[in-house]
Amino acid sequence: MKIGFIGLGNMAGAMIGGILNRGLAAPEEIIGSAKTAETNGRMKERFGIRAVGDNRETAREADLLFLAVKPQFFEEVIAQIRDLDLDGKTIVSIAPGKSLAWLEGAFARSLAFVRAMPNTPAMVGEGCTAVCFSDGVNPQQREAVIAVLESFGRAFEVPERLMDVVPGVSGCAPAWVFMMLEAMADGAVAEGMPRKQAYEMAAQAVLGSAKLLLETGKHPGELKDMVCSPGGSTIQAVRVLEENNFRGAMMDAVIACIRKSRQL
Repeated sequence: MKIGFIGLGNMAGAMIGGILNRGLAAPEEIIGSAKTAETNGRMKERFGIRAVGDNRETAREADLLFLAVKPQFFEEVIAQIRDLDLDGKTIVSIAPGKSLAWLEGAFARSLAFVRAMPNTPAMVGEGCTAVCFSDGVNPQQREAVIAVLESFGRAFEVPERLMDVVPGVSGCAPAWVFMMLEAMADGAVAEGMPRKQAYEMAAQAVLGSAKLLLETGKHPGELKDMVCSPGGSTIQAVRVLEENNFRGAMMDAVIACIRKSRQL
């Protein structure tokens, strides 16, 4: 199976790295195309893949084709390739706001379309990717797509109606996790801790907490209560967060993100 990428940015790089690390394809079985010769050259040097300057060549050769360009370039890219023989190929969009019906309309026919939404932790093999499939995707194609998505993290199949909800809990969530980490570290720095150590300890605390939740399957509230001793420092910190509407602000941010995603 040949895997193609139209667009060779950070997300495509994370995906290609996962594919190669898992042995899903050899470098010579991956072809990609970017707008600039500089990007093509950099990706060829980094991964040993075939990097070309022609999106049509990428689309012709790939059995599994990822459209990894920004949403504003989608129509331009599709116009370049839609007249090709794409029957039997799987076409995966990783752009927000482009529904399966939109893809079908843009290509002017039904094909094996997939929507996937990875997030930036894919760059370190810890991505969280939501995926949904059109009716034209057969079981073998579905299996191949899931294998690729799980090569750089976890994949979750969701109904398409929830794809616009995904950014609020996954796609955009790293931004406010990083904001929280920065604020935690700033508090520690204010009390004398070196910044580098504060960042590392805060990040490890968040990483370990997430792993504890996933591996135990316990409710987040139960895990929170395990840390809050009566009259202790943790419950005092929780009180301050509650007084400052921490939960409400987080919910409002998630909902705002989702509503904006629906407008794209």
